[in-house]
Amino acid sequence: MLYPSIDKLLNIVDSKYKLVHIAARRSKQMSENNHYQMKESEYVSKKNIGRALEEVEKGLIKVI
Repeated sequence: MLYPSIDKLLNIVDSKYKLVHIAARRSKQMSENNHYQMKESEYVSKKNIGRALEEVEKGLIKVI
């Protein structure tokens, strides 16, 4: 099972397309700058795209 759940994420972001866009941009930032908003041991995911989705779920990324 994927973490975080798409159902939980769609309660935060109103569109799948917007969610993909946000996660892709944040993942790219993580790759380029090696900057994470949480400690690396706190992430469940190993890959940056999953980590970006976790940040959206925890409210660390604000969707306007």
